[in-house]
Amino acid sequence: MIKVLFICHGNICRSPMAEFVFRDMVKKAGLSDRISVASAATSREEIGNPVHYGTKAKMQQMGIPMAPHRAVQMTKKDYKDYDYIIGMEHWNIRNIGRIIGKDTEHKVSLLLDYTDEPRDISDPWYTGDFDLTYRDVKEGCEGLLEYLKREEQL
Repeated sequence: MIKVLFICHGNICRSPMAEFVFRDMVKKAGLSDRISVASAATSREEIGNPVHYGTKAKMQQMGIPMAPHRAVQMTKKDYKDYDYIIGMEHWNIRNIGRIIGKDTEHKVSLLLDYTDEPRDISDPWYTGDFDLTYRDVKEGCEGLLEYLKREEQL
């Protein structure tokens, strides 16, 4: 089982969006028995809070199912437990490093590293633009799924 963990600052906007979008793609590809998906935060600010209403509205608009979700913070143990730890922006990567230490197994990356145009995914908590965030998340998840199919021979 390949285990993917999406990370953002609070685990209420971008990382749960990526979790739901990617899980839906994995299911549609018939790979639910091969890939598991979760999400977490680097901060403690939102622990226990539900998905942001903007993320929830966008998932409903796009017909993407959402699992029950409460924000959690990643732990050092997650580095051992997950095969891919994927941040949304460079600040996430920096903070992931503060939690896990050195990425000796090269598990940590940005979601949009799996696209032709690597970049950060803007935080809709600040921008209010959940449409742009969704487009970027979808693009990254599509690239990640293709990467996993190729590299993990799925």
